[in-house]
Amino acid sequence: MTRPECEGSAREAYAKINLTLEITGKRTDGYHEIASVVQVIDLRDTLYFRPDDHISLSCSVPQLAWPGNLVIQAVKLLQGAVGTRRGVAISLDKGIPVAAGLGGGSSDAAVTLEAVNEMWGLGLGRESLCGMAARLGSDVPFFVGGGRTAVLAGRGEKVTYLPSPPRSWVVLVRPPIQIANKTREMYARVSPSQFTAGDYTRTMAEAIEKGDRVALELCYNVFDDIGFSSLGKLADYRDRFLTAGAAQVHLAGSGPALFSLVQDRSEAEDICRRLRKQNVEVYVAETV
Repeated sequence: MTRPECEGSAREAYAKINLTLEITGKRTDGYHEIASVVQVIDLRDTLYFRPDDHISLSCSVPQLAWPGNLVIQAVKLLQGAVGTRRGVAISLDKGIPVAAGLGGGSSDAAVTLEAVNEMWGLGLGRESLCGMAARLGSDVPFFVGGGRTAVLAGRGEKVTYLPSPPRSWVVLVRPPIQIANKTREMYARVSPSQFTAGDYTRTMAEAIEKGDRVALELCYNVFDDIGFSSLGKLADYRDRFLTAGAAQVHLAGSGPALFSLVQDRSEAEDICRRLRKQNVEVYVAETV
């Protein structure tokens, strides 16, 4: 996909992985309370913005260019907040796998809020943008303001930023598994017996605050056991990942993407090469 043939601005929207993801309870509004440490990685989408009379979106993945895309919804929220009918033409070049648990749609929405706020000269501060972001989705507030590492609480909208840990290499596998209403379905499969008290998240956050490199053995995801036991071939892809050299494998968010952390780029590329020989969709990234 090419940049629009007019003046405009380009913004990058980064993916994330959940180093920890715990469910600590269920709320009366139907949402779950979570505790999570999230980390941005350098796998990214690129968005191009230019002023226009109407709102439009084109995308390198054509099926994403529809009115329900969070990018379009973000622009409409801004329109409503300030009472304007100004428009913007947006082109989205996808580099983050779609519906994989990597936060691509949420990151795109956050970047759109920031870019259009600036383009239209609205002057809305981070607090206002985060309020809009929370209306778009639980992951969106984290991405507002360019934070790299954070603890998430509530349904994900309560963000406490952490110092970024020393950089690590990440290998990602995107299994060809499609789940309708994925996030809702995965949360629906969690039983109260799988709720935890947030200890995994506190331990990870404390290690990061001390300046430690992220230790794979501290990673935790409540959806690991659920996904590996109930999502068809997901366990098979985990086993392939382990056989290719990964020490541990976890779901990214609610999946189905899988990730492992490794010591250096050479090790990451070795694992990647072994998996590509099996025609597995695999990516190498670095924490940011």
